[in-house]
Parts: sequence; C-alpha cells; structure tokens
Amino acid sequence: MVRLTVDLRQGGHAITAGGSRFLILSAGYLGSLLIGAAIFLAAHRGRSDRAVLAGLGVLLGGVALWAVRDMIGFALCAAAALAMLAAARFLPVAAADLILRLIGLTSLIYVPLDIFDDTLRRSGEISDARLLATEIGGATVVWGALWLAVSLVVIALTLRAGLGRGRG
Repeated sequence: MVRLTVDLRQGGHAITAGGSRFLILSAGYLGSLLIGAAIFLAAHRGRSDRAVLAGLGVLLGGVALWAVRDMIGFALCAAAALAMLAAARFLPVAAADLILRLIGLTSLIYVPLDIFDDTLRRSGEISDARLLATEIGGATVVWGALWLAVSLVVIALTLRAGLGRGRG
C-alpha cells in the first residue's frame, strides 16, 4: 500500500505498488466481506471480545499512521481506533461483544449494497469492477454480479454459522 484516502461519500482510493491486480481490485468488496464475517464469528464463538476489539483498535490505528494520507481519513480512522480501545478497556464484555457483532454485521450487509451501487446501478462509471473488466476481460456488470453472488453466499453461510447457537 502506497497511499489510502477516504471519501465521506462512502468511497476511497488506494494507490498500490506490485501485487495481484485481481486481488487488489477485488479486495475492497470481498476483503470487507471476509473481515466482516471473521469479526462477526469471532464475537459469536470467542470468549475474548475485549482482546479482539482492542486488536482491531490497534490495527486501525496502525493503518491510520501507516497508510492514510488525508486528514479526513486519518481523523476517522484515529477516532474509531481510540473508540475501540476505550470500549475494550472500559465497557463490559457484553458491550464489547455487541460492538464486534455490529461491526461484523455492518461490514457484511454493506458489501452487497456497495457492489450493486458501484457495479450494476452505475456500471459506466469508474469502479474496481470496471478496472477489472478492462484489465482482465468481461463486462463491469459481470464482475459486479459475480461479486454480488459471492457476497450473498458468504453472508448466508456466516449468519447460518453465527446465529441460532449459544456461545461456544
């Protein structure tokens, strides 16, 4: 990662050097999906909610310091990191568990909405799907539909694994 910017209109821009273009262009959608699933399942199955929340706070703070170069993005990342660290330190375990579940579910639910908006509703505008279609082949809507299908399957599997059973 060379540079990361955050846009208040639900977007951002990453400048990278090297790596797989397919993975990089897919990471915004599918990376958020997998991270959301992991956080949700960690909250459901784990007994170390405070440690997980603190770890996320430290990780987000590191991202803010290492990669975010615009003031809005840095302020948002730093504030969220500090809030996570404070919640992990001062709130009861049940509150940390709820926060993790909300972060996980929000990440999961947002992905198909973002994919639909970026790749299907506005398929003619520049997006990761359009760049992928240009560089690898296919149409923007095909990549969007593929990512949308993957996201719905992952969400269903995550909810199936994470709901209906007690903490283990």
